[in-house]
Amino acid sequence: MDLKSELLKSIWYAFTSLDVERCGKVSKSQLKVLSHNLYTVLNIPHDPVALEEHFQDDDDGPVSNHGYMPYLNKYILNKVKEGMFDKEKFDDLCWMMTMKKNFNKSLQGSLLSERDCFKLFCLFNLLSEDRYPLVMITEEVEYLLKKLCTAMSQEWDEKPLEDLISQDPTVLEEGMSVWSFLEHMRTGRLLRVTSTEALSLALNEVFLEMYHNVLKRGYMWKKGHVRRNWTERWFVLKPSSMAYYASEDLKDKKGEIQLDKSCVVEPIPDREGKRCLFCVKTHNKTYEMSASDQKQKVEWTQAVQRALRLQHEGKSFLHHDLKLKRRVQRENSTRERSRSSRSSRSSQSDDSNIQEVDRMEKDKQDLEIENIIQHARELEIRRREAEESERRKQKEVQMELERQLKEAEVMRESLQAEMQKKEKKAEQQKRRIQELELTQEKLEAALDIEIQARMEEERARQELERLLEAEDEKKRQFRLLQEQQGFLQRQEASNGRPSESTPSALYSASLELQHLQASRQRSHQHLEEMQERLRNATQHVRHWNVQLNRLMTPITPAERLESRLLSQNICPKKEGALASTEFISKYKIRHDRSNRIGGDEMEKLEERMEAAHMSDEADC
Repeated sequence: MDLKSELLKSIWYAFTSLDVERCGKVSKSQLKVLSHNLYTVLNIPHDPVALEEHFQDDDDGPVSNHGYMPYLNKYILNKVKEGMFDKEKFDDLCWMMTMKKNFNKSLQGSLLSERDCFKLFCLFNLLSEDRYPLVMITEEVEYLLKKLCTAMSQEWDEKPLEDLISQDPTVLEEGMSVWSFLEHMRTGRLLRVTSTEALSLALNEVFLEMYHNVLKRGYMWKKGHVRRNWTERWFVLKPSSMAYYASEDLKDKKGEIQLDKSCVVEPIPDREGKRCLFCVKTHNKTYEMSASDQKQKVEWTQAVQRALRLQHEGKSFLHHDLKLKRRVQRENSTRERSRSSRSSRSSQSDDSNIQEVDRMEKDKQDLEIENIIQHARELEIRRREAEESERRKQKEVQMELERQLKEAEVMRESLQAEMQKKEKKAEQQKRRIQELELTQEKLEAALDIEIQARMEEERARQELERLLEAEDEKKRQFRLLQEQQGFLQRQEASNGRPSESTPSALYSASLELQHLQASRQRSHQHLEEMQERLRNATQHVRHWNVQLNRLMTPITPAERLESRLLSQNICPKKEGALASTEFISKYKIRHDRSNRIGGDEMEKLEERMEAAHMSDEADC
């Protein structure tokens, strides 16, 4: 049974629930609402234009089921694909529409809740015959009741069903509708129930197995792929996948193992403090799991192997195939019964005619069975082709995303490398600038020391010049006193009277002259010390000037000379502020000028000192 046939069963209930007068027709306004709800729950883009055109107001009146089918097939069912919607929500919508008219909520002593009745409604649609009105034959009712008894861990008792058939023989001939089935289940006429809670749990187990195609579920420990630690997860096994969640409420899905023909399940030895280990190997990963005990390990490995076998056989919906097999078996048994009945009457009829009739009936039945099987195979082939096409598209999209991710990773790495180079270069420039600033500060300090030493040297030179001038003045006075003394001595020799004042004045002048000479010598020594300090300061200035010139070279080695000259020409120059090169040039010019002036003055001072020495020697 294909997806379209499954959806039509639930839509049939929704359509008949809108048929209030039970005439087989529904008003167009109600069909508009139904179509809009189907668009929404099936995740199909709405087509309001087609909806209005198809159900526009005219004189035709309500629309029958056959009149609604062309629109339903063209605009809704033909656009539906497996996996694009939640089938349980779809069935829930149809159930909510039909239960308002047909479901008796006020039944006293009901064994089932409204949600349990919805699950039985879904299972009824799954097992019902493919004809309308929908009914479920007694064989399928017995199959479902046996599944519920197995889930409740109790033996199957066929007496309630036999009693019901004996009371209502039409059930055996025509089957059972969903509403009579739900009423019998709620009143306990089909199944002896000791606990309503056990029945609800068993119904949920069977609902997950048959409706959601769950082969097995339960807690197991799983080893992570990144952190490599063991975490307890709730696993749900289906023929095509094995999903795992944080807990059994299924709210936080942690991952999913896609099962295909290449997957393998293998037991592995106990390790890392875990026991009952096995693994599921896919084409690119290996998932390690730990069951609670050896029994659970065996059940899980067998369930996974069963899922892989179904994948290999191309059976994604297990219970659909089982239903088809049961139908074929029933038809075979019916043929066998008819053949045995005909053989009992063969003595009363012509053998050749009976054989011909049997052959024709057998061919007809074989043809019908072959058509059913062929139709199922064609549907399965189309489904496989659609899944394969979808899988290829997803694989192509995944490969494209992986390629884009690799390109983005390469680009990110190149950008990171470039950023690291720029950061390294910026750090080097920063260190060079810091060294340049520090060297400039050292050079300015050395220039300040040189200026201070030059000023002190200038004061010492001026002091020496002052002492030399005072010494010259004192020598001139001393010579004048000597001349006066000689003149007085000549007068005394002519007059015959000696003078005492002149020798005493000459003596005091001689003492003052000696004192000035001693002061001049000390000043000369002080001047030499200042000159030594000036030379040391000049040497420090030259040293830091060399360091500054070395750091003033361009930071980028490949920079062109024109750009360096341009950077020098556009260097800011304002009143009271100088660039580094102008600052150095200014001090160089002033230093050279001071050296020239100081050299001329020193030559003059040395000449005067030599003259002073010569006069001292002459005086002596």
